[in-house]
Amino acid sequence: MTQKIAWVTGASTGIGAATAKHLAQEGWTVIATARSTDKLEKLAEECGRLPGVIMPYAGDVTDLARMKDIISQVEKNIGVIHLAILNAGTYKADPLPVFSAASFSEQVNVNLIGVANCVEALRDTMIANRAGHIAIVASVAGYRGLPRSLSYGPTKAALINMAEALAIEGRAFNIKVQVINPGFIRTPLTDKNDFPMPFLMEVEDAAACIVRGLKSSRFEISFPMIFSVLLKVIGILPPRLYQKLVGSSVSK
Repeated sequence: MTQKIAWVTGASTGIGAATAKHLAQEGWTVIATARSTDKLEKLAEECGRLPGVIMPYAGDVTDLARMKDIISQVEKNIGVIHLAILNAGTYKADPLPVFSAASFSEQVNVNLIGVANCVEALRDTMIANRAGHIAIVASVAGYRGLPRSLSYGPTKAALINMAEALAIEGRAFNIKVQVINPGFIRTPLTDKNDFPMPFLMEVEDAAACIVRGLKSSRFEISFPMIFSVLLKVIGILPPRLYQKLVGSSVSK
C-alpha cells in the first residue's frame, strides 16, 4: 500500500479521537467521522504536523445515505478504505427506575443500527476487492447483564455477536474482522458516571491497545486485560449465582 486509509467513526472525542490521532502518528490517512464538524476540524488541526493526516467527513452514523455518501466521496477523491474502526456510540446509565423504551431505542439506533449502516456502506467495495479490515467497538458490558445497563449492555452484546458472524462471513472475501471490548475508559461519556469504575484506563492508553491489537491476528481486542478476564471468569457462573454476586457488589 502506498497510502493507508482508515475510517474512524465517533472520532470527535474519546476513544475515537485518540485512536484517529494514534493512526495519524503511524502515517495513516484517517477519515474522521462524527456529527460535530467543529470538533473534527479541531482534531485535524491538532494533528497537522503528524506523519499522517486526519480528514474530517462529518456525518451521523444513523443516516445510511450519508455513510454511503462518505464512502463514495473518499473512494473517488482519496482512495479505497483499508481499515474501518466503527466506534460511534452513545451511553446512558439506566437503572430500572429511570429505564424507558425511548432511551433503549436511542441506544439501539446509534450503537447497533449505526454500525450496520457503516458495514453496508463498506460492503460492496471490500467484497469486490476481496480485501478489508473492519473493527467493531463493543464493550465488556456485552459479556453478560450488568446493573445500570438495561439499554447499553444489550447493544454491545449484539455487536459482539454481529462481529463473530461477520468474521465468519468475511473469510470468503479476505475481510479481516475484529471486535474491540474496552472496560472503563476515561472519556466524556464515562465522566457522567456516579459510581466506582474499577481499573479505569486513560484514553491514550486505550488507543495504544487498539492500534496494537489491530496488528495482531486476535479476534478480540480487550482491555484492561485484568478486568476483561475477571468479567469472563465471573461470567461463567450459573445465572442465579452470577446475579447474586454482581447484585451484592452494587449494593455495597
